[in-house]
Amino acid sequence: MLTSACSTARRRALAAAGTAIVLTLTLAACGSSSTSSSMPGMDHSAKASSASASPSTGDMPGMDHMADGNGLSDSKDGYRLTSKDTALAAGKQTPYRFTVTGPDGKPVTAFAVDQTKRMHFYAIRSDLSGFQHIHPAMAADGTWTADLASLAPGSWRVFASFTPDGGAGKGTAFVLSRTLSVPGTGTKTPLPAAAKTAEVDGYTVTVNGAPMAGMAHPMTVTITKDGKPVTGLEPYLDTYAHLTAFHEGDTAFAHLHPTTKVNGDHGGPELSFNAELPTSGNWRLFLQFQTGGTLHTAALTLNVG
Repeated sequence: MLTSACSTARRRALAAAGTAIVLTLTLAACGSSSTSSSMPGMDHSAKASSASASPSTGDMPGMDHMADGNGLSDSKDGYRLTSKDTALAAGKQTPYRFTVTGPDGKPVTAFAVDQTKRMHFYAIRSDLSGFQHIHPAMAADGTWTADLASLAPGSWRVFASFTPDGGAGKGTAFVLSRTLSVPGTGTKTPLPAAAKTAEVDGYTVTVNGAPMAGMAHPMTVTITKDGKPVTGLEPYLDTYAHLTAFHEGDTAFAHLHPTTKVNGDHGGPELSFNAELPTSGNWRLFLQFQTGGTLHTAALTLNVG
């Protein structure tokens, strides 16, 4: 009986120790998780509006103001993107005027600065060509004017990315959008095949990472020129590169947030991003970076599983 009792006690002690080990490992895994929900404010990126980033991402540049949702609505939480413009002329620079109204129906005039700007404005054609990223000017009455460059005929969607600095939505990042048409005869531009590299102005941009739909994944971008690493990236919008993505078929919006901290005019060659793309399929990525005072925009297609 004594032997049996000792054996039973020993088994209970081992089971307790095993439980403690499992609990410790579980807590450690939870504490180091990298899948906390995120982008903006790009931009920047876009899931359901949240006022701030989670504690585990709060130290990352660009992670403090991140818009929720896919940006395909003109209204959210009482805020609305309004414009009298439903069509713009093709082939020439054209101003697009719009207003953001708040839950009280009045134009919002107080906006927080996000990545050095109070408003980020994007335009993309339905075939994901013609990308434009503009920082419009606001009049005293809350009317914004975005000077769009020449637009090709077809259907376009414009996005406004902002964070109110007052009212019910203070501190919450929003991405709202509207569609507009550009009259004329246009042809659809086929979406380039998925690729990990893109060329722009003599630079080669390489993207590494395999994002999965609805999950946060780390992604790196490497920039080279003539086969040599580029280490002279200059700050652009308080980061070394601005990365925006649009989904094939519905032009859903996502801003991939940089996690590489800025340290003078010597960024690169490798930059880190937090990629959280809500749906599977092809996404067209637009990477903007600056060297020698010149802004470059590289584009490539990324397939998300």
